[in-house]
Amino acid sequence: MVAGVAVLHREAAHATSSPTRLLSTRARRSGGPRALVFSVGQADDIAMMREALALAQRGAGRTSPNPLVGAVVVADGRVVGRGFHARAGDPHAEVVALREAGARARGATAYVTLEPCDHTGRTGPCTEALLAAGVGRVVVAMLDPDARVDGRGVARLRAAGLTVDVGVLEQEARRLNAFYVKHRRTGLPFVTLKWAMSLDGKIGAARGSATAITGPAARRYAHELRNAYDAVLVGVGTVLADDPQLTCRLPADAVPAPRHPLRVVVDSRLRTPDAARVVTGAAEAPTLIATTAAAPPARVEAMRRAGIEVLVADGPGGRVDLRAVMEALGRRGVLSVLIEGGGTVNAAALEAGLVDRVIALVAPRLLGGAHAPTPIDGAGQAAAAGARRLRELRVARLGDDVVLEGDLEA
Repeated sequence: MVAGVAVLHREAAHATSSPTRLLSTRARRSGGPRALVFSVGQADDIAMMREALALAQRGAGRTSPNPLVGAVVVADGRVVGRGFHARAGDPHAEVVALREAGARARGATAYVTLEPCDHTGRTGPCTEALLAAGVGRVVVAMLDPDARVDGRGVARLRAAGLTVDVGVLEQEARRLNAFYVKHRRTGLPFVTLKWAMSLDGKIGAARGSATAITGPAARRYAHELRNAYDAVLVGVGTVLADDPQLTCRLPADAVPAPRHPLRVVVDSRLRTPDAARVVTGAAEAPTLIATTAAAPPARVEAMRRAGIEVLVADGPGGRVDLRAVMEALGRRGVLSVLIEGGGTVNAAALEAGLVDRVIALVAPRLLGGAHAPTPIDGAGQAAAAGARRLRELRVARLGDDVVLEGDLEA
């Protein structure tokens, strides 16, 4: 959430240096001035936790299957250590911050965006690192929903005599780690539908024609999203119509540095051409094609020889079972999926109850056409009363275009 550069992450970090960071949450403003009344101690805690959240954001798109975590160590009113978790297998945020603080960590306060772990995985327990450094107080934004942690880290620190406060900027922390929280609670990745459309709701001028609808700022934002999500998914119809690369094409000096997501194509009969860029570019970016048992064995073998991973996920009516695809992605540690498909795939994801968020990029253009493609196909709702609603709607300008983002109501 949005998140990297996804909107939820930008809001959590309160960043303001690019157009994509201007999305505002009206729900958060509803508290009015009362939301700004804190004691001096509370205000300090909030300011330091905001810095920790901003640090955590720097690992976006790089830490899966781990969460985004930032940490700040404060001694005598001064920040003496900062850290964030950069990628899975690297030191955790607390360890990085404590190393920078050194001996100054003794008796200091550590601000951490997620509950410190108390188990050994690829790295040692962060609780032990905090205790060994002699920290006197730990402020935690939210508990870790991972079953291996889930309160054990806080309990360990309190049992050792440390003061531990939990819940400072908890909602911001949850938004920052929406991908991780969804995955740990359900085993499924966080799924976002993203499309670009004209003001009259068309995602293309005519079927079979590739049309750039939005301007440069919105297109850059689309690549920023790819840079933040673990996987990008389309249907074979999009591959046949547009031959997309589905890669992240940000400048080399972008922060975080550009990297390609896993490319997932839903193709029940393996119609993806051998010359498609998602196939020929497999050495540059990984590609997984989800298909069914109806796919010709020769096509399956040809794709595998080309370096493509083929997943068979049979669903009703000869279609690919999208839920089974998401379950398989979740098992391999994919925390987030950005769906950039057409109306058929978008409708299927909605019907399967897989979608968490919608991002619509709207251009001030009118395309028209009774048969021009729209973002969501399928049977649709019989009446407006049955329409799916979005909550926490966020709106921003991206050049001449507008981006609307919101989470689907349960």
